[in-house]
Amino acid sequence: MNIAVNPVTSSDECEVAIIGAGPYGLAVAAHLRDANVPTRVFGDPLSFWRQNMPTGMKLRSPWIATHIAHPADSYQLDDYFSETGMVKPDLLPLEDFAAYGLWFQERVAPDVDRRKIMSVAASDGGFHLMLDDGAAIFARRVVMAMGLLGHEYRPPEFNGLPRELVFHSCEHTSSEIYRGRKVAVIGRGQSACESAAILHEAGADVEIVCRGKLVWNADPGERGFLRKSVRAILGDLLIPPSQVGPFPYNWLNEVPGIVHRFPQAKRDRYNEINLRATAILWLRKRLADVPVNEGRRILDAQRVGDKIALTLDNGTQRYDHVLCATGYRTDVARMHILNPVLRARIQHHGGLPVLSDGFKSSVPGLHFVGASAVGSYGPLLRFIAGAGFAARNVTRVIRREARMTRRTAKDRFSPLSLAVERE
Repeated sequence: MNIAVNPVTSSDECEVAIIGAGPYGLAVAAHLRDANVPTRVFGDPLSFWRQNMPTGMKLRSPWIATHIAHPADSYQLDDYFSETGMVKPDLLPLEDFAAYGLWFQERVAPDVDRRKIMSVAASDGGFHLMLDDGAAIFARRVVMAMGLLGHEYRPPEFNGLPRELVFHSCEHTSSEIYRGRKVAVIGRGQSACESAAILHEAGADVEIVCRGKLVWNADPGERGFLRKSVRAILGDLLIPPSQVGPFPYNWLNEVPGIVHRFPQAKRDRYNEINLRATAILWLRKRLADVPVNEGRRILDAQRVGDKIALTLDNGTQRYDHVLCATGYRTDVARMHILNPVLRARIQHHGGLPVLSDGFKSSVPGLHFVGASAVGSYGPLLRFIAGAGFAARNVTRVIRREARMTRRTAKDRFSPLSLAVERE
């Protein structure tokens, strides 16, 4: 079923500008347009998924939690696979999800503006957006949905080393070029373990180096007797749709509105528990022949000719390449697209914007969704599954406040109010 899209106009102003065309940006666009809120979307659709993840990757999210949210539950993965005649896989390949995302985008936001936004500055009653072609656009509200790129974390020991020798997982696309090369993968989460598996299968000599022990998500061998017994009795009733975080927190993660009410210190600890580094169990067999150097601290890293000498607390080894699968640390200070004056006005905690109802920041009219919202709404916002909650709440608040603005303007210019002002 095709649902009508409310198109954007070609004018130089809009009610809402969404910056980012990934799952979150597209979900928010679908909900706002369904609510007849004039919206423009800026970005290269699904670019992070198409350009900053390794070929051969499989999504860790369960099928039911990987649909991009639509207000009518339309354009789901099942619809895409049915329309294209594809067979539903046990594990969803990255390239299939990216293709699905582009298919979704063509239906809810075919008019995505692919011009690059160079800066966003606050202005009276809204924001000015400067584009790479010199054009300027005024938006009354801005929704930041830019994702993780630009917020990758690299251990300081690797500062100043060339990217051809030391690179982050967001720079790992093709693995074939590492065939026959000795590669150290730093990290112990899903990204590290899957990158190591893909490199190993491409013919690289891989070793995982991590400061703690590998933790396998849903590994029966790691469960205690009580958990095994309860699982045997209740089965899948213990498994929530999104499967984010360990039991029993995973069910609470499904309701970010409740997590949002936690005191900040409690929410910080809660996020730490639920977003700790783990790898999905189906990777374990693929890593059977990959050595893991667990419990290690990195003391130093130096370039030696065309290699990297990596000094750990148990000795020094040389590698042809080091892949830092060390995750992301979202920080408002690194959002250079935002004007410095605007950035300085954003209240933040641990680098993340502090958000109120409707994902509103401390700057009126400026909203943040996706990974930027984890500090305020909890771990679900780090995954595709959180896009529906974010889109519904952003839309609800924007519609409500738009009605209040119109009502205020109407009252202001009513005959009675004009007479009072003349008095």
